[in-house]
Amino acid sequence: MPFGVRLGLDGMRGACREAGHPEGAFEVVHVAGTNGKGSVSAMVAAIARAHGTRTGLYTSPHLARFAERIQIDGEPIADRALAPLLEDTLARAPDLTFFEVATLTAFRAFREAKVELAVLEVGLGGRLDATNVVPCPRAAAITRIALDHTDRLGTTLDAIAREKAGIAKPGLEIVLGPLAPDARAAIGEVARDSGATTRSADEDEETVRFSEAAHVGLPGAHQKDNAKVAYLLGARIGASVDERARGIATARWPGRLETVRTPDGDVLLDAAHNPDGIDALGRHLATLGRPEAGVAVVFGVLADKAWTEMVDRVATVSPHRFYVRPSGRAAVDPAMLAERRGGRVEASAMSAVASARAAVGETGLVVVCGSILLVGEARAGLLGLERDPPVAL
Repeated sequence: MPFGVRLGLDGMRGACREAGHPEGAFEVVHVAGTNGKGSVSAMVAAIARAHGTRTGLYTSPHLARFAERIQIDGEPIADRALAPLLEDTLARAPDLTFFEVATLTAFRAFREAKVELAVLEVGLGGRLDATNVVPCPRAAAITRIALDHTDRLGTTLDAIAREKAGIAKPGLEIVLGPLAPDARAAIGEVARDSGATTRSADEDEETVRFSEAAHVGLPGAHQKDNAKVAYLLGARIGASVDERARGIATARWPGRLETVRTPDGDVLLDAAHNPDGIDALGRHLATLGRPEAGVAVVFGVLADKAWTEMVDRVATVSPHRFYVRPSGRAAVDPAMLAERRGGRVEASAMSAVASARAAVGETGLVVVCGSILLVGEARAGLLGLERDPPVAL
């Protein structure tokens, strides 16, 4: 099975055909974007469950266990159901990439579980992402657009937006999150050429009124924007206002501004893995009213990210910085991070957390950020969770 990224749909389409087209066995909500797509997906899945719909949720990557990627009615797929499906998919389609195998396994799992609606988070881009083999979805969204994966999606917001907009299909209305004008214009153009339309959540009066008073279960001011998108998507799947409100209030998305309370003090886990995400984390920390000296940051980043910008922004958050190498894929040497923005190099996520705790004491806050892989490692260590091998796809 090839690892890495392969942008293209031919292999996935052939594998779906051989498997009897499991991607057509359920309705779909398709969610693309740079940041926020996982949060929106989690909210929409919670809304669908509140509506009484048997719901699948497919996301990536996982924090601790692969089964987290494939959820049915709010719970990761059971190992006894996952293992034979995964083995059979690998045997039937040995040339698929890891992510394509995972996607096809999710489709088959949802079909076997008689899922009525599957919420699918795009893995990378949109146009050529493995999830884009689905027929025209019931609803779709594009959340925030920021610079990320520029080696594959393009180096401008316009180019990246066009790739994300590749989920457009004839007759589909795509709900939009907050977008820069050039990104929105690009998405609108691709949508029109595909026979689709767009609708901004920020310009829907009912949605804006809802968001002003809504309780959003996920922390962070930016989740208000994600809640608007989820609210409109909830309407598209037939959920009532009350069901949408309950889903948005009860949604959970681990590792995203998640506070883990330990006997030694609080640890804030955030999977911010690009400059836009680090900015959102910084804005959240500013609302907590803690002095900079009372915050310590554990930071690690993959080599294909805009790491210089990220570590520069992290340096404004705290004078206590501990650098570590995330496992699972080529990472920036922590010594390079320390050279650019002073700090201490640590051998592992947990040793970094321990050193960060020593720097701020029991009443201080330790923040882990920079990579989903690093957050997953720290979370598993803090909570004593079993952990599968990390894969950053």
